Amino acid sequence: MYTYKYPRPAVTADCVIIGLTPNGERRLLLVQRGKDPFAGMWAFPGGFLEENETLEECARRELKEETGLDTPNRFEELKSFSAPDRDPRGRTITVAFLAEVPLAEVKGDDDAQDARWFAFDDIPPLAFDHAEIWQVALQRMQQK
Repeated sequence: MYTYKYPRPAVTADCVIIGLTPNGERRLLLVQRGKDPFAGMWAFPGGFLEENETLEECARRELKEETGLDTPNRFEELKSFSAPDRDPRGRTITVAFLAEVPLAEVKGDDDAQDARWFAFDDIPPLAFDHAEIWQVALQRMQQK
């Protein structure tokens, strides 16, 4: 068994999912957190990396578990976020993924008490550093 003097931060994956309506409008998928920290607040679907999965597999699993949404064919790695205080539970690094999908029915499940699509001009306050992640996603979409 190996031991290291270096800390071992937790790793998560978050999903920024844009739903496209039949008339071309965009909506943002959010889940309402069912547990602390930030119980009751809205956030991107996501969660902790399991031992034997890739970050993309983690993102796809968490999206399905929390919203019932099947994973998109194309997931784009958006950016990693590593501010030391981004998660009050301890040092946690996340990698955010971005995808556009046709608007579909979603339902909060697992540790999400609700899941909904929001118009871009009606985004509620977001948990963790998800407002920062949202701004990076918006910039990426504007570049395309």
